[in-house]
Amino acid sequence: MPKPSPFQRAKDAPSLPNSTVKFILYCLARFRGWIMLMMLLEIGQATGSILVPYAIKAIMDGVAHLSGTNVLESLREPLLLLVGLNVLEILSSRASGAVLIIMGTRLRKNTTKLLYSYLQYHSPRYFGSHFAGGLAHRISETATSVNHITWLVLCDFWPVLITFSVSVALLLNVHQGLGLLVAGWVFSYVSFSYWLATRCQPYAQNYAAVRSLVNGKIVDAVTNILNTKLFARLDFEREFLNDFLETEAETGRRTFWYMERIRWFQFIAAALLKIGIVYYALTLWDSGLISVGEFTMSMGLALLIISDARNLTRRFLELFEYVGNIANGVETIVQAHEIVDKPDAVPLKISRGRIEFRNVCFAYDENKAVFDGLNVVIESGQRVGLVGFSGSGKSTFVSLILRNFEPQSGQILIDNMDIQQVLIDSLHEQVSLIPQDPSLFHRSLKENIGYGRLNADAEAIAEAARLAHADEFIQAMPEGYDALVGERGVKLSGGQRQRIAIARVMLKDAPILLLDEATASLDSITEKAIQENLDRAMGRKTVIAIAHRLSTIAHLDRILVFNQGRIVEDGGHEQLLALQGFYYRLWMMQAGGFLPEEAESL
Repeated sequence: MPKPSPFQRAKDAPSLPNSTVKFILYCLARFRGWIMLMMLLEIGQATGSILVPYAIKAIMDGVAHLSGTNVLESLREPLLLLVGLNVLEILSSRASGAVLIIMGTRLRKNTTKLLYSYLQYHSPRYFGSHFAGGLAHRISETATSVNHITWLVLCDFWPVLITFSVSVALLLNVHQGLGLLVAGWVFSYVSFSYWLATRCQPYAQNYAAVRSLVNGKIVDAVTNILNTKLFARLDFEREFLNDFLETEAETGRRTFWYMERIRWFQFIAAALLKIGIVYYALTLWDSGLISVGEFTMSMGLALLIISDARNLTRRFLELFEYVGNIANGVETIVQAHEIVDKPDAVPLKISRGRIEFRNVCFAYDENKAVFDGLNVVIESGQRVGLVGFSGSGKSTFVSLILRNFEPQSGQILIDNMDIQQVLIDSLHEQVSLIPQDPSLFHRSLKENIGYGRLNADAEAIAEAARLAHADEFIQAMPEGYDALVGERGVKLSGGQRQRIAIARVMLKDAPILLLDEATASLDSITEKAIQENLDRAMGRKTVIAIAHRLSTIAHLDRILVFNQGRIVEDGGHEQLLALQGFYYRLWMMQAGGFLPEEAESL
């Protein structure tokens, strides 16, 4: 199978980078002004906090030299400095907090929007390979982690850098040896902490991937809870999920034990600094090289540095955990789009609805071709049924028309326009599909039907529901058209979901209509009534209908009989029966109006 270009992406999708750091910077690009403001405010907060020991030093030195004068008057300047520093810290921190609130919600919203917008353009093959719950979890976790990394840098790493720089400068001013001791400790501690944290990144990234997998399994189990009950598999599902939960727990234990080893390092390093600086400062004071105030300031700065350094180690671990989350999300979502509009793509203009497969070759994988040089023409306004065993190529035929997949060679033409050269949205706007198992939004019945034409009024929606024989059960509901259908439509029966899907497509009124067992979930009386309405709605539309119950397509203009990716018979119902070939055997041998699953059943 040919692989898409590593950088192929849909034209309208956001240009998200596929590397973690570039992705974070891309998300932050529109918030540059807010980030600069927060950096300035955090400088004010950090400066106000770290200079408090300096003000206390001035007060203590002043007290040591008092000679019976008024204490408050003599210490007026250092006291005003202390008050000013505290006011600066309060105002700067709360202003920073306000900016964080304003920026934080917007940043998370913007990141979520970007990821979802990019995700929308992936192909059906991509969504078939991922849990919907897992994808939603990764979008949420990635957006949250971008926020957390931003706050870590702005509210932790940046202020700590200011704190360390100012502290070392103050200590160098007191005594060069004292300043160099602390500077050496800070450099060694930060460097070693960062190295340890980088070693922790694979643990954190693997843990994020496992959490996302488990979340997907839980969503899958909850989605299929009715099947679990019907097959009395409650214990089985608990055990099945428990295996994944145990994997998550084991992965978490490995990650947290590594973090615990890092904490051993930070506590030992902090103790060495406290003991070392107290001993060295006492030696300097005893030698008369520093004053009592300077000794006190040194102790205060040392404790501040140790507190910030200890937090810094934790923040490094959190940083790489968040980086792991983002890397996991970017790796999963920001992949090449398999099917995209060509650079010179044009809108599809359907005037007649003629469909042609011209020498089409297609395979899902390299080892087994579905179509090998398929040629067929469906004329404008023709109503065509597709029959054949499961796996014969019927659904693939329809999927290729919808461009859910692209052929390896050949062309699919609609009104002589190659669908690979047209805008995908313009194709989908003019082709309708009623699937065998329709999926509804967890929204109201009115919204689900109105999805076929967003500007439709209530009368048009009600008329579409009437044609689909959905109006009776809708009106019987207490909330009528405003009733919510539940996730994927679980509050409705299979037949009710099918009728809502039919109403939605009738409202859309596209020139090409594809039916994939569109009435399979309905009783025969309702099916007959809807079929009559469908026939009227078809009008001069080009219609392609897949059916296992041959009676539902016997009245169509033409029937294509598929077998192993080839069209083995082509003609009207009576004509094919008269041939007494493949279709005849299917018609004579089908049980209860349905095709047998395998050729051996004939």
